[in-house]
Amino acid sequence: MPASPDPSATVEAQERAEGGRRLLRLVTTHLDAVLELERDSYDFPWSRGNFIDSLAAGYLGLVAFEGETLVAYLVAMPGVGEMHLLNLSVAPSARRRGHAQALLDALEEACRREGLPQLWLEVREGNAAARALYRRRGFEEMGVRRGYYPATGGRREDAVLMRLCVPGALPYAVD
Repeated sequence: MPASPDPSATVEAQERAEGGRRLLRLVTTHLDAVLELERDSYDFPWSRGNFIDSLAAGYLGLVAFEGETLVAYLVAMPGVGEMHLLNLSVAPSARRRGHAQALLDALEEACRREGLPQLWLEVREGNAAARALYRRRGFEEMGVRRGYYPATGGRREDAVLMRLCVPGALPYAVD
């Protein structure tokens, strides 16, 4: 498995390109704000332990700030030949301002640098806005994971499995 991607070059470029938006690596001091945003975004939020375990495992975590306010974050797991986006959230009050796009740009750049030519994710079947965003970015719907997500009333919701072939990401050469 490749080392955890270091998005620093992309982060610096995003700061310059986006003016007031700053992208930083997710660290434990961000977790209170991340958890607040997570609870505001989901009926079944990740726990603090989920985030701590992801950071301890070396997963890529990024946060987006407007001024001093954390407005978005993502967590992604590098694997052999691929990256898997586990969680991407934007504060309800900060949506439709390019934060998800900026985070996805940084994630795609990390994939290119690390030679990970495929980016995978699951998204709730009922999350039409997220599915549309991912399709606009070039993700293809590859299948459905039945009953993947918990839903209200003890039910389960299907997940749509999506894949992006990352332009310019060449896999590592095998010796």
